[in-house]
This record gives sequence, structure tokens and C-alpha cells, in this order.
Amino acid sequence: MKTAALIVAAGRGTRAGGGQPKQWRALAGRRVADWTLQAFVDHAAIDLVMLVIHPDDQGQLGDWVNHDKIRICYGGATRDASVRNGLDALTEEVIGNVLIHDVARPCLSSDIIDRVLKALYSHQGAAPALPVVDALWQGADGLVQEIRDRDGLYRAQTPQGFHFAAVLAAHRTHSDPAADDVEVARAAGIEVAIVSGEETNLKITRPEDFTRAENILRGQMDIRLGNGYDVHRFGDGDHVVLCGVTVPHDRGLQGHSDADVGMHAVTDAIYGALAEGDIGRHFPPSDPQWKGAASEIFLRHAVELATSKGFGIGNVDCTLVCEYPKIGPHAAAMQAEMARIMGLAPDRVSVKATTSERLGFTGRGEGIAALATATLVKP
Repeated sequence: MKTAALIVAAGRGTRAGGGQPKQWRALAGRRVADWTLQAFVDHAAIDLVMLVIHPDDQGQLGDWVNHDKIRICYGGATRDASVRNGLDALTEEVIGNVLIHDVARPCLSSDIIDRVLKALYSHQGAAPALPVVDALWQGADGLVQEIRDRDGLYRAQTPQGFHFAAVLAAHRTHSDPAADDVEVARAAGIEVAIVSGEETNLKITRPEDFTRAENILRGQMDIRLGNGYDVHRFGDGDHVVLCGVTVPHDRGLQGHSDADVGMHAVTDAIYGALAEGDIGRHFPPSDPQWKGAASEIFLRHAVELATSKGFGIGNVDCTLVCEYPKIGPHAAAMQAEMARIMGLAPDRVSVKATTSERLGFTGRGEGIAALATATLVKP
């Protein structure tokens, strides 16, 4: 039987501010929901993920709607109703265990998932929690009224895991509002084991929680920066190829391939961020098969290598250094072509130009130089 994750993401999250539901707000370069979904789809023990959304949020799904692990259903007017809808939708699958998780906990670790699943071997329910260590007060009108004993008290977290048939029956028979799924399970007589939670597994509720979550997620990310530099001299010809765009000129650029100096610099920047050398390592100029080759081949290889290592390209910035030809009229086309090749949005690709004030080989019109920087990010 399968193990499923049920992510509750139908709420409106107004207390967190931002003018939109908190699950769709930006967080550390992605959105809250993207981080949460990624944690479950990347876990080897999770066979499928049921994402419970508000009907108005269908357009927020993006590429997730095509992910082979993800199923989608609509939520209800309350959290309880949304969980029931998700559980009912999962009856179309053969589910053994289900982990129910709040979408607003995007800093979830794989270790917590492991601990909950392990506890389900011997219990019908299991959930992470942290023991209360601070003193507890009962207050009213801004004054302390009474001191409460904290012994045996825990701060509940998610994901809360259950044997699927048991929690489905519990939700179908529970009609009163519940704080979480453990309350529903306990009302049905289900024993729930406590496993160790984590302070980093916070729930985003208030505006300041975004800052805390961002700091946690940034600390988990692998961010790489690479630089590239290339030069080609002018020779005979009637055009140059720069960043994938053919630009008319009274001379051409010389090189073993098509001498696209801009694309070469960007390619080397990506290789550099990966500590994978340069174009010459992967496509030796001594190999005749690369003579006259389109530089798109090299750039695609660098992008695919980054992807295979788990990195996405955050952005690239390329500067062409030359007196002529003039780059400005072609910069937008170069930006679009580079974005197409790398599978990026155009606003993540910068192509610009400068002169060297008639100094050096570029100033004398002997060739073109290019400098590039690439940022790679692994969540």
C-alpha cells in the first residue's frame, strides 16, 4: 500500500499580511507552498501528495499540476472540511499511511518525516511535538492571573501521521471543530505517539515569521557563483554571432566553433560555479567534431550538467566589451535567445555592452571580449 502526504493549502492566511494567501507568497526565492511540496515529493517514502487548495488558487499551481506524484482537490470552508475532502479524494488510491501537513510549515526536514513514519509501524497515529520549556501564565486584562504547570505539555507540529483507514473514519464521524488532526484522532480513540519535533519546523502565521523562515531556508540552500571570460579576434567575414544572435558586421570572429564569445563566457561561468572547468575540458578544440559547432551545444550541456547536480540557474549576467558592432539594438534579442536556450525567464538573463574607451585590443578593434557571472541555487 502507498504512503501519502496530504497538504492543507486552502486557507486564506490573512494574519500573515502580504495581500494574498501566505502559501503563495515569495519566500527565499520560491513560494511557501513550493518549499513544502518539494519536501514531500523529494522524500523517497512518499508515494503521492494530495494538495488541498482553494478553488480560486487553481492558477497558482504552475508546473506542480503536471508532477507525477501530485494530486489536486478543493478544500472546504474550514480546515477540518479541507482535510476530509483530501482524505475522501485519497480513497481513489490504495493508501496505507497518510501524513497530514500544514502548507505554512515550509521548513520541514526529511528527518521529521522519517520519525513519524517509523512510529506508525507500532502506532495508529504519530505526530511531532516540542516540550514546553517556558513558564505558563493564565492572564486577563493584561495581568497574570494564575501560573500553569508545564509538565507533560507539548507544542504540536505537523506532519501528523495516521493509518489511513483509521483517520478517515475518525474525520467522517467527527463534527465538532478541532485544533488539529490529533484531536480528531484522539476523539475516535486512536493512540497517537509523540515524536521529536524541531524548532525550525515553524508555522508561518505572522508577518515576522517570514523573516525567520527565510533565514532557515537560506541556511539550507547551496548557492554557487561562477565567472566566465572569453576573447575572440576578428577575421574575415560579414557578421558575428553574439549570445546566439547573428549581427551584421564587416568582419567575423575567429574560433574553433562559431566563436560566440558571449555564450562562451556564460557557459564557462556555469561550469565554474560547478567546479567543472571550462568549455575546453568538455569540448576539446583538438576534437574536429566541434569545428564550427554552434555554441548553443556547449551552453545546453552546461545547463544540463547543473540540473543533473540538483542546481537551478538563478540568473546570468553577460557583458560584451567592444567598440563595434553596436550591441544595444540587438541586446533584447540576445537576452531572449539566451533565456530560451537555458529555459529561464528573460528577466533572469542580462546582456549588456561597454567599450574599453579605445584602449587595448578591444579598443583597437582587434576583437571582442566577454565577461559573465552565473548564480546557481540548490534548494
